[in-house]
Amino acid sequence: MTTKLNVLQVIPKLGYGGAETGCYDIAHFLPENDCGSFIATSGGELLKFVKKDKVKIFRLPVHSKNPLLIIFNTLALVIYIIFFKINIIHARSRAPAWSCYFASLLTRRVFVTTFHGTYNFKSKIKKFYNSIMLRAKLTIAGSNFIFTHINENYSEYLNKEKKLRVIFRGINIDYYNAKNISILKKEKLKHEWNLSSNKFTILLPGRLTYWKGQEKFIESLNILIEDYNISNFQAVILGSDQGRKVYAKKLENLVQRYSLNKKIKFISGCKEMPLAYSLADVVVSASIEPEAFGRVSVEAQSMGKPIIASNIGGSKETVINKKTGFLYQYDDPRELAKSLNTVIQLSQDELESLGNEGRKNITKKFDIETMCQSNLKEYKKLIKN
Repeated sequence: MTTKLNVLQVIPKLGYGGAETGCYDIAHFLPENDCGSFIATSGGELLKFVKKDKVKIFRLPVHSKNPLLIIFNTLALVIYIIFFKINIIHARSRAPAWSCYFASLLTRRVFVTTFHGTYNFKSKIKKFYNSIMLRAKLTIAGSNFIFTHINENYSEYLNKEKKLRVIFRGINIDYYNAKNISILKKEKLKHEWNLSSNKFTILLPGRLTYWKGQEKFIESLNILIEDYNISNFQAVILGSDQGRKVYAKKLENLVQRYSLNKKIKFISGCKEMPLAYSLADVVVSASIEPEAFGRVSVEAQSMGKPIIASNIGGSKETVINKKTGFLYQYDDPRELAKSLNTVIQLSQDELESLGNEGRKNITKKFDIETMCQSNLKEYKKLIKN
Protein backbone atom coordinates (compact mmCIF):
# COMPACT_ATOMS: atom_id res chain seq x y z
CA MET A 1 0.00 0.00 0.00
CA THR A 2 1.32 3.45 -0.94
CA THR A 3 1.95 5.73 2.04
CA LYS A 4 -0.12 8.92 1.91
CA LEU A 5 1.97 12.03 1.44
CA ASN A 6 1.57 14.41 4.41
CA VAL A 7 3.43 17.71 4.11
CA LEU A 8 4.06 20.13 6.96
CA GLN A 9 5.15 23.61 5.87
CA VAL A 10 6.69 25.82 8.56
CA ILE A 11 6.80 29.58 8.13
CA PRO A 12 7.21 32.43 10.69
CA LYS A 13 4.07 34.34 9.69
CA LEU A 14 1.53 33.84 6.93
CA GLY A 15 1.43 37.31 5.42
CA TYR A 16 1.32 38.59 1.85
CA GLY A 17 4.98 38.20 0.86
CA GLY A 18 6.30 35.89 -1.83
CA ALA A 19 7.34 33.11 0.57
CA GLU A 20 4.03 33.30 2.40
CA THR A 21 1.79 33.26 -0.67
CA GLY A 22 3.81 30.36 -2.09
CA CYS A 23 3.26 28.44 1.14
CA TYR A 24 -0.45 29.26 1.03
CA ASP A 25 -0.83 28.15 -2.59
CA ILE A 26 0.96 24.83 -2.10
CA ALA A 27 -0.98 24.19 1.11
CA HIS A 28 -4.25 24.30 -0.86
CA PHE A 29 -2.87 22.48 -3.88
CA LEU A 30 -1.87 19.40 -1.85
CA PRO A 31 -5.38 18.36 -0.69
CA GLU A 32 -6.59 18.58 -4.28
CA ASN A 33 -4.01 15.90 -5.06
CA ASP A 34 -4.91 13.53 -2.22
CA CYS A 35 -2.13 14.74 0.09
CA GLY A 36 -2.33 15.86 3.69
CA SER A 37 -1.56 19.55 4.17
CA PHE A 38 -0.35 21.19 7.39
CA ILE A 39 1.11 24.61 8.26
CA ALA A 40 2.95 25.62 11.43
CA THR A 41 3.07 29.39 11.88
CA SER A 42 2.80 32.09 14.54
CA GLY A 43 -0.02 33.93 12.75
CA GLY A 44 -0.48 36.33 9.85
CA GLU A 45 -3.18 38.02 7.77
CA LEU A 46 -3.46 35.17 5.25
CA LEU A 47 -4.57 32.76 7.97
CA LYS A 48 -8.18 33.95 7.73
CA PHE A 49 -8.28 32.80 4.11
CA VAL A 50 -6.94 29.30 4.78
CA LYS A 51 -9.57 26.61 4.18
CA LYS A 52 -9.48 24.95 7.57
CA ASP A 53 -11.35 21.89 6.32
CA LYS A 54 -8.45 21.17 3.93
CA VAL A 55 -5.40 22.58 5.68
CA LYS A 56 -4.62 22.02 9.37
CA ILE A 57 -2.94 24.92 11.19
CA PHE A 58 -0.56 24.60 14.14
CA ARG A 59 0.03 27.85 16.02
CA LEU A 60 3.60 27.94 17.30
CA PRO A 61 6.10 30.77 17.98
CA VAL A 62 8.19 29.70 14.97
CA HIS A 63 9.00 33.34 14.18
CA SER A 64 11.30 33.54 17.20
CA LYS A 65 15.11 33.24 17.15
CA ASN A 66 15.17 32.64 20.92
CA PRO A 67 17.11 29.37 21.48
CA LEU A 68 14.68 28.24 24.17
CA LEU A 69 11.70 28.74 21.87
CA ILE A 70 13.53 26.94 19.06
CA ILE A 71 13.89 23.96 21.41
CA PHE A 72 10.23 24.25 22.39
CA ASN A 73 9.19 24.38 18.72
CA THR A 74 11.34 21.33 17.99
CA LEU A 75 9.58 19.26 20.64
CA ALA A 76 6.14 20.49 19.57
CA LEU A 77 6.89 19.67 15.94
CA VAL A 78 8.05 16.17 16.90
CA ILE A 79 4.67 15.53 18.55
CA TYR A 80 2.74 16.87 15.54
CA ILE A 81 4.93 14.94 13.08
CA ILE A 82 4.40 11.62 14.84
CA PHE A 83 0.71 12.10 15.60
CA PHE A 84 -0.27 13.28 12.10
CA LYS A 85 2.16 10.95 10.31
CA ILE A 86 3.99 13.80 8.56
CA ASN A 87 6.61 12.57 6.09
CA ILE A 88 7.82 15.86 4.55
CA ILE A 89 8.86 18.85 6.70
CA HIS A 90 9.26 21.94 4.53
CA ALA A 91 10.87 24.98 6.21
CA ARG A 92 10.59 28.41 4.61
CA SER A 93 12.73 30.53 6.92
CA ARG A 94 15.90 30.17 8.96
CA ALA A 95 14.68 30.29 12.57
CA PRO A 96 11.96 27.66 12.09
CA ALA A 97 14.31 25.68 9.85
CA TRP A 98 16.52 24.91 12.87
CA SER A 99 13.52 23.48 14.72
CA CYS A 100 12.49 21.53 11.62
CA TYR A 101 16.01 20.17 11.18
CA PHE A 102 16.23 18.80 14.72
CA ALA A 103 12.66 17.49 14.53
CA SER A 104 13.48 15.70 11.28
CA LEU A 105 16.52 14.05 12.87
CA LEU A 106 14.49 12.90 15.88
CA THR A 107 11.65 11.53 13.76
CA ARG A 108 13.69 10.44 10.70
CA ARG A 109 11.45 12.39 8.38
CA VAL A 110 12.50 14.15 5.15
CA PHE A 111 13.63 17.74 5.62
CA VAL A 112 13.11 20.27 2.77
CA THR A 113 13.83 24.01 2.61
CA THR A 114 13.17 26.87 0.24
CA PHE A 115 15.98 29.43 0.03
CA HIS A 116 13.95 32.61 -0.39
CA GLY A 117 16.54 35.40 -0.34
CA THR A 118 20.15 36.54 -0.23
CA TYR A 119 20.49 36.37 3.54
CA ASN A 120 23.04 38.67 5.15
CA PHE A 121 26.20 36.83 6.21
CA LYS A 122 28.80 39.43 7.26
CA SER A 123 30.11 37.19 10.05
CA LYS A 124 30.95 33.48 10.22
CA ILE A 125 28.31 33.02 12.92
CA LYS A 126 25.61 34.53 10.68
CA LYS A 127 26.72 32.41 7.75
CA PHE A 128 26.53 29.28 9.93
CA TYR A 129 23.05 30.33 11.03
CA ASN A 130 22.01 30.75 7.38
CA SER A 131 23.51 27.38 6.45
CA ILE A 132 20.54 25.58 8.01
CA MET A 133 18.73 26.18 4.73
CA LEU A 134 21.27 23.88 3.04
CA ARG A 135 21.16 21.04 5.55
CA ALA A 136 18.02 19.61 3.95
CA LYS A 137 17.61 16.60 1.69
CA LEU A 138 16.30 19.09 -0.88
CA THR A 139 16.90 22.84 -1.05
CA ILE A 140 14.68 24.75 -3.46
CA ALA A 141 15.95 27.98 -5.02
CA GLY A 142 13.21 30.30 -6.23
CA SER A 143 15.21 31.59 -9.18
CA ASN A 144 18.44 31.00 -11.11
CA PHE A 145 19.80 34.07 -9.35
CA ILE A 146 19.34 32.42 -5.93
CA PHE A 147 20.74 29.14 -7.28
CA THR A 148 23.92 30.94 -8.38
CA HIS A 149 24.08 32.88 -5.10
CA ILE A 150 24.00 29.61 -3.12
CA ASN A 151 26.71 27.99 -5.24
CA GLU A 152 28.96 31.04 -5.02
CA ASN A 153 28.59 31.66 -1.29
CA TYR A 154 27.67 28.35 0.39
CA SER A 155 29.57 25.73 -1.61
CA GLU A 156 31.06 24.24 1.57
CA TYR A 157 27.56 23.18 2.67
CA LEU A 158 26.68 21.43 -0.61
CA ASN A 159 27.31 17.77 -1.34
CA LYS A 160 26.05 14.98 -3.61
CA GLU A 161 23.69 13.62 -0.96
CA LYS A 162 21.77 16.89 -0.84
CA LYS A 163 19.83 18.15 -3.82
CA LEU A 164 19.67 21.78 -4.90
CA ARG A 165 17.22 22.67 -7.64
CA VAL A 166 15.44 25.67 -9.08
CA ILE A 167 11.66 25.85 -8.91
CA PHE A 168 10.50 29.24 -10.06
CA ARG A 169 7.95 30.89 -7.87
CA GLY A 170 4.54 31.23 -9.44
CA ILE A 171 1.54 33.48 -9.12
CA ASN A 172 -2.17 32.93 -9.55
CA ILE A 173 -2.67 34.07 -13.14
CA ASP A 174 -6.45 33.89 -12.73
CA TYR A 175 -6.30 36.33 -9.82
CA TYR A 176 -3.82 38.58 -11.64
CA ASN A 177 -5.91 38.84 -14.79
CA ALA A 178 -7.10 42.14 -16.24
CA LYS A 179 -10.21 40.44 -17.64
CA ASN A 180 -11.48 39.80 -14.12
CA ILE A 181 -11.33 43.43 -13.00
CA SER A 182 -14.62 45.10 -12.14
CA ILE A 183 -14.99 48.44 -13.94
CA LEU A 184 -16.99 49.84 -11.02
CA LYS A 185 -14.36 48.84 -8.45
CA LYS A 186 -11.63 50.23 -10.70
CA GLU A 187 -13.39 53.60 -10.97
CA LYS A 188 -14.03 53.62 -7.23
CA LEU A 189 -10.35 53.08 -6.43
CA LYS A 190 -9.32 55.73 -8.96
CA HIS A 191 -11.66 58.15 -7.17
CA GLU A 192 -10.32 57.15 -3.72
CA TRP A 193 -6.75 57.74 -4.85
CA ASN A 194 -7.79 60.95 -6.61
CA LEU A 195 -6.22 59.94 -9.92
CA SER A 196 -6.90 61.73 -13.19
CA SER A 197 -8.07 59.77 -16.24
CA ASN A 198 -6.15 62.12 -18.52
CA LYS A 199 -2.68 61.56 -17.10
CA PHE A 200 -0.17 58.78 -17.68
CA THR A 201 -0.13 56.69 -14.48
CA ILE A 202 3.11 55.23 -13.11
CA LEU A 203 2.87 52.69 -10.27
CA LEU A 204 5.72 51.71 -7.94
CA PRO A 205 4.54 48.94 -5.53
CA GLY A 206 6.61 47.70 -2.59
CA ARG A 207 7.09 48.30 1.12
CA LEU A 208 8.90 51.52 2.00
CA THR A 209 12.50 50.51 2.58
CA TYR A 210 15.65 51.99 1.02
CA TRP A 211 16.57 48.96 -1.09
CA LYS A 212 13.22 49.03 -2.91
CA GLY A 213 14.53 52.18 -4.60
CA GLN A 214 11.84 54.74 -3.86
CA GLU A 215 14.48 57.50 -3.62
CA LYS A 216 15.90 56.68 -7.06
CA PHE A 217 12.37 56.55 -8.42
CA ILE A 218 11.54 60.03 -7.13
CA GLU A 219 14.81 61.36 -8.55
CA SER A 220 13.98 59.81 -11.92
CA LEU A 221 10.62 61.59 -12.04
CA ASN A 222 12.36 64.91 -11.46
CA ILE A 223 14.77 64.09 -14.31
CA LEU A 224 11.79 63.09 -16.51
CA ILE A 225 10.44 66.63 -16.11
CA GLU A 226 13.74 68.53 -16.33
CA ASP A 227 15.51 66.60 -19.10
CA TYR A 228 12.59 65.29 -21.17
CA ASN A 229 10.00 68.00 -20.53
CA ILE A 230 7.43 65.33 -19.60
CA SER A 231 4.87 66.59 -17.09
CA ASN A 232 1.52 65.00 -17.95
CA PHE A 233 1.93 62.06 -15.57
CA GLN A 234 0.95 60.98 -12.07
CA ALA A 235 2.84 58.49 -9.91
CA VAL A 236 1.70 56.25 -7.07
CA ILE A 237 4.17 54.90 -4.52
CA LEU A 238 2.19 52.03 -3.05
CA GLY A 239 3.40 50.37 0.14
CA SER A 240 3.49 50.48 3.92
CA ASP A 241 6.40 51.99 5.83
CA GLN A 242 6.10 49.08 8.31
CA GLY A 243 7.22 51.39 11.09
CA ARG A 244 10.06 53.00 9.11
CA LYS A 245 8.82 56.51 9.90
CA VAL A 246 12.22 58.17 9.36
CA TYR A 247 12.57 56.72 5.87
CA ALA A 248 8.97 57.62 4.99
CA LYS A 249 9.63 61.21 6.10
CA LYS A 250 12.82 61.26 4.03
CA LEU A 251 10.82 60.33 0.93
CA GLU A 252 8.22 63.01 1.65
CA ASN A 253 11.00 65.61 2.03
CA LEU A 254 12.53 64.50 -1.27
CA VAL A 255 9.19 64.95 -3.01
CA GLN A 256 8.89 68.44 -1.55
CA ARG A 257 12.44 69.34 -2.53
CA TYR A 258 11.70 68.50 -6.18
CA SER A 259 8.24 70.14 -5.99
CA LEU A 260 6.58 66.89 -6.99
CA ASN A 261 3.77 67.08 -4.42
CA LYS A 262 1.14 67.28 -7.16
CA LYS A 263 2.74 64.46 -9.15
CA ILE A 264 3.37 61.76 -6.53
CA LYS A 265 0.88 60.13 -4.18
CA PHE A 266 1.83 57.87 -1.28
CA ILE A 267 -0.69 55.07 -0.70
CA SER A 268 -0.05 52.82 2.32
CA GLY A 269 -1.69 49.71 0.93
CA CYS A 270 -4.28 48.05 -1.28
CA LYS A 271 -6.16 44.87 -0.37
CA GLU A 272 -6.71 43.94 -4.02
CA MET A 273 -3.42 44.37 -5.87
CA PRO A 274 -4.88 43.43 -9.28
CA LEU A 275 -7.07 46.54 -8.94
CA ALA A 276 -4.02 48.67 -8.20
CA TYR A 277 -2.18 47.31 -11.24
CA SER A 278 -5.25 47.92 -13.42
CA LEU A 279 -4.96 51.69 -12.81
CA ALA A 280 -1.38 51.86 -14.09
CA ASP A 281 -0.12 52.58 -17.61
CA VAL A 282 3.29 51.28 -16.57
CA VAL A 283 4.60 49.53 -13.43
CA VAL A 284 8.09 50.09 -12.00
CA SER A 285 10.29 47.83 -9.86
CA ALA A 286 13.19 50.06 -8.80
CA SER A 287 15.07 47.81 -6.37
CA ILE A 288 18.73 48.76 -5.82
CA GLU A 289 19.53 45.35 -4.31
CA PRO A 290 18.74 42.03 -6.02
CA GLU A 291 15.21 40.67 -5.66
CA ALA A 292 15.24 36.92 -5.09
CA PHE A 293 12.33 36.61 -7.51
CA GLY A 294 10.62 39.97 -7.93
CA ARG A 295 6.87 39.44 -7.66
CA VAL A 296 6.05 42.95 -8.86
CA SER A 297 7.58 42.29 -12.28
CA VAL A 298 5.66 39.03 -12.61
CA GLU A 299 2.35 40.36 -11.30
CA ALA A 300 2.50 43.41 -13.58
CA GLN A 301 3.11 41.26 -16.66
CA SER A 302 0.32 38.89 -15.67
CA MET A 303 -1.99 41.93 -15.53
CA GLY A 304 -0.92 42.88 -19.05
CA LYS A 305 1.03 45.94 -17.94
CA PRO A 306 4.44 47.03 -19.28
CA ILE A 307 7.11 46.72 -16.58
CA ILE A 308 10.27 48.75 -16.06
CA ALA A 309 12.61 46.90 -13.71
CA SER A 310 16.18 47.22 -12.44
CA ASN A 311 18.55 44.83 -14.16
CA ILE A 312 19.52 42.77 -11.11
CA GLY A 313 18.19 39.71 -9.34
CA GLY A 314 15.08 37.83 -10.34
CA SER A 315 13.66 40.45 -12.70
CA LYS A 316 16.42 39.64 -15.20
CA GLU A 317 14.83 36.19 -15.50
CA THR A 318 11.19 37.24 -15.63
CA VAL A 319 11.27 40.35 -17.84
CA ILE A 320 12.01 39.98 -21.55
CA ASN A 321 13.79 43.24 -22.29
CA LYS A 322 12.06 45.40 -24.93
CA LYS A 323 9.41 42.74 -25.44
CA THR A 324 7.46 42.61 -22.15
CA GLY A 325 9.10 45.62 -20.57
CA PHE A 326 12.44 47.34 -20.06
CA LEU A 327 15.45 46.63 -17.85
CA TYR A 328 17.59 49.55 -16.73
CA GLN A 329 20.82 50.09 -14.77
CA TYR A 330 19.64 49.54 -11.18
CA ASP A 331 21.47 52.42 -9.46
CA ASP A 332 20.96 55.07 -12.13
CA PRO A 333 17.86 57.30 -11.91
CA ARG A 334 18.75 58.81 -15.31
CA GLU A 335 18.47 55.39 -16.92
CA LEU A 336 15.12 54.90 -15.22
CA ALA A 337 13.94 58.32 -16.46
CA LYS A 338 15.07 57.38 -19.97
CA SER A 339 13.05 54.14 -19.82
CA LEU A 340 10.01 55.98 -18.49
CA ASN A 341 10.26 58.49 -21.32
CA THR A 342 10.48 55.63 -23.85
CA VAL A 343 7.30 54.03 -22.51
CA ILE A 344 5.40 57.31 -22.29
CA GLN A 345 6.14 57.96 -25.97
CA LEU A 346 4.58 54.63 -27.02
CA SER A 347 1.17 54.50 -28.66
CA GLN A 348 -1.73 52.74 -26.98
CA ASP A 349 -1.34 49.83 -29.40
CA GLU A 350 2.35 49.51 -28.54
CA LEU A 351 1.60 49.58 -24.82
CA GLU A 352 -1.01 46.87 -25.27
CA SER A 353 1.43 44.79 -27.32
CA LEU A 354 3.98 44.90 -24.47
CA GLY A 355 1.23 43.96 -22.03
CA ASN A 356 0.01 41.05 -24.16
CA GLU A 357 3.53 39.66 -24.50
CA GLY A 358 3.99 40.00 -20.75
CA ARG A 359 0.82 38.04 -20.06
CA LYS A 360 1.97 35.28 -22.44
CA ASN A 361 5.38 35.19 -20.74
CA ILE A 362 3.94 34.70 -17.25
CA THR A 363 1.27 32.23 -18.34
CA LYS A 364 3.95 30.09 -19.96
CA LYS A 365 6.61 30.17 -17.24
CA PHE A 366 5.35 31.44 -13.89
CA ASP A 367 1.88 30.03 -13.31
CA ILE A 368 1.27 28.88 -9.72
CA GLU A 369 0.04 25.53 -11.02
CA THR A 370 3.47 24.82 -12.53
CA MET A 371 5.21 25.71 -9.26
CA CYS A 372 2.91 23.51 -7.18
CA GLN A 373 3.23 20.57 -9.57
CA SER A 374 7.03 20.83 -9.44
CA ASN A 375 7.03 20.87 -5.64
CA LEU A 376 4.71 17.87 -5.44
CA LYS A 377 6.86 15.94 -7.92
CA GLU A 378 9.94 16.55 -5.76
CA TYR A 379 8.10 15.57 -2.56
CA LYS A 380 7.07 12.25 -4.15
CA LYS A 381 10.62 11.55 -5.32
CA LEU A 382 11.96 12.10 -1.81
CA ILE A 383 9.41 9.73 -0.25
CA LYS A 384 10.03 7.10 -2.91
CA ASN A 385 13.77 7.21 -2.32
